[in-house]
Amino acid sequence: MQTTISDIVARALAEDLGDRDVTSEATVPEGARARAEITQKAPGVVFGLEPAEETFRALDRDVVVGRLTEEGVWRNGGLVLSAEGSARAILSAERTALNFLQRLSGVATMTARCVRAVEGTGAK
Repeated sequence: MQTTISDIVARALAEDLGDRDVTSEATVPEGARARAEITQKAPGVVFGLEPAEETFRALDRDVVVGRLTEEGVWRNGGLVLSAEGSARAILSAERTALNFLQRLSGVATMTARCVRAVEGTGAK
């Protein structure tokens, strides 16, 4: 069986939210709209945009997600991703989307550092 990004996102959301986000349901009015931006605060390589985007869309297909940077290149920081739509969906998806970005960007950043460390040494 081939695991897809959608499958992984569904599993992560099930683990993080269970069957629903009771906090957002209790505190955010139904129909409320929001815009969120994810910012990279430290130098490194951003990776994991696709699962992060899918996380927002999995909770509400009408959430508009925008990439604000290129994936897989070293950068000093800045805006990474935006999401606009249902406030409940955005707040419910936020932690899971950040988990994907933090983990995958961390691996990509460490890999880039290792590549830089052996650059010019002939190591392969």
